[in-house]
Amino acid sequence: MRRFCNYHYTCRQKEEVSRLARRRKRKSRRRLEGRRILELVPQFSIESGEEKPVTAARKFIQAQAILPPALLLVRRNEHTTDRYFWAEKGLFSAQYVEENHFLFPSLRVLIGDTEDAPVAVTSH
Repeated sequence: MRRFCNYHYTCRQKEEVSRLARRRKRKSRRRLEGRRILELVPQFSIESGEEKPVTAARKFIQAQAILPPALLLVRRNEHTTDRYFWAEKGLFSAQYVEENHFLFPSLRVLIGDTEDAPVAVTSH
């Protein structure tokens, strides 16, 4: 017959309590705002096939002549989907754009914050 000592009993209790009391990850307000803004952008879903996801995204953009801004969801396999943002400046990770959406003029236009967006001047 195996006896349980007091030490093992308290250790087991502490483990159960620590499992229940895990803290939730703090959500960045700036990133949440960026995510809401990206929902307004046209989205395209593609499969990467044999290519790397970023290569598949670049080829799709070129083949379809997609104009920025656009969000590309590239399915790598059945479990993983990579997200890319197509901007005037190039192709970026969607997570980076969520955190730094204020750096992209095309997103400023979408949210109506045109006062500090640069104005393009063309001369003929």
